[in-house]
Amino acid sequence: MSNQKQNGSIIAIITMMFLYAMISFVTNLGAPIGVIWKNQPEIGGSNVLGIMGNFMNFFAYLFMGIPAGKMLTKVGYKKTALIGIAVGFVGVLIQFLSGFSGGISGFCIYLFGAFISGFAVCILNTVVNPMLNLLGGGGNRGNQLNMIGGTLNSLSGTMTPMLVGALIGTVTASTQMADVNLVMYIAMTVFAAAFIALLFIPIQDPEMGKVTADTVFEHSPWAFRHCLLGVIAIFVYVGVEVGIPGGLNFYLSDTSEKGAGLLANAATIGGAVAAMYWLLMLVGRLISSAIAAKVSSRQMMLCTTFVGMILIIAAILTPKDVTVTMPLVKILEGSIEMTTVPMSAMLLVLCGLCTSVMWASIFNLATEGLGKYTAQASGIFMMMVVGGGVLPVVQNFFADIMGYMPSYFIYLLAMAYMFYYALIGCKNVNKDIPVD
Repeated sequence: MSNQKQNGSIIAIITMMFLYAMISFVTNLGAPIGVIWKNQPEIGGSNVLGIMGNFMNFFAYLFMGIPAGKMLTKVGYKKTALIGIAVGFVGVLIQFLSGFSGGISGFCIYLFGAFISGFAVCILNTVVNPMLNLLGGGGNRGNQLNMIGGTLNSLSGTMTPMLVGALIGTVTASTQMADVNLVMYIAMTVFAAAFIALLFIPIQDPEMGKVTADTVFEHSPWAFRHCLLGVIAIFVYVGVEVGIPGGLNFYLSDTSEKGAGLLANAATIGGAVAAMYWLLMLVGRLISSAIAAKVSSRQMMLCTTFVGMILIIAAILTPKDVTVTMPLVKILEGSIEMTTVPMSAMLLVLCGLCTSVMWASIFNLATEGLGKYTAQASGIFMMMVVGGGVLPVVQNFFADIMGYMPSYFIYLLAMAYMFYYALIGCKNVNKDIPVD
């Protein structure tokens, strides 16, 4: 390999790593920025409307999940990545511009920007993993690059609510989108730099495989019961993964919640505590990768969903005046201080350890024995990421009616379903269907 080609590959890998981080950065903007819009006088403190940015981001997956895969096959890795980056820049730019309007019109512009960003994140999710594998030459090297990318993704997901919360401080009716312009500048700069870097790097697409759009299948993934139930499990899982810290951010940022232990800098504390959830997801992924060779996906699912149910039940039942002390990372000051928060918040943060293993476990269980139908199933799973938008809206609907903690029964039911799937639903009862 010539030095020029090697340097190009290194730049491409670094670019993909940044995009891997941007996927969670853009996705995790929904809940903390929603805190700003929720408290605008025109929105009236509605949790449902506050979480709508998150909903629009994930709603885009329903439309773009399968087309993104077809785009990858039709135009190749590089062009697909460039399209995703360009769309991402436009989506963030629209969200940035929403701050100049304010009120209902600004809120609608923000939602449109979140929807466009969802298209971008879906496209990037489709292309980044296989592209890193390609740049690494496949095998262990390709897998290693994806693991590094996944680590950066988790770190970025941890920092996003922390940074937005620190910029907001204590949210009031006068808090505006302009207060978080820094995160918009960061996102647009990374997207622009990634587009320019990738534009001049030659990337050779691999063979796309023998299966084409003209291939005729006798059946579909829907014919497999364990896959069908797994699709539902993916839907509720993404809702749980995103909804637990999102609702927690709303709860801790709400200064009207007496007994929450939060007075000054409520949004800062809410963002920092929610960030701990994403940090524990990173820890959980590191632990699971170390034990995955000895512990099956089914065993991990059974254990984590059971523990997750216990933690959510305990969080719902624990009075909000029962508090604990947690470390708070003050990202702008570069310091750590101990902060008093409700014990229910800490219990929900611990759920991050549980949700960290669920995507991979459900995917493995749902695609086992699918053979040639696996690629089709992957496209369906990408569409079901929309659950990350639907379940938080449902939870926040109930939060407006009954309060934050009681509304977590939505995620308790979702955890119970995933426990059922790991216990019974994941069994392949359609082994008579040919998959070669």
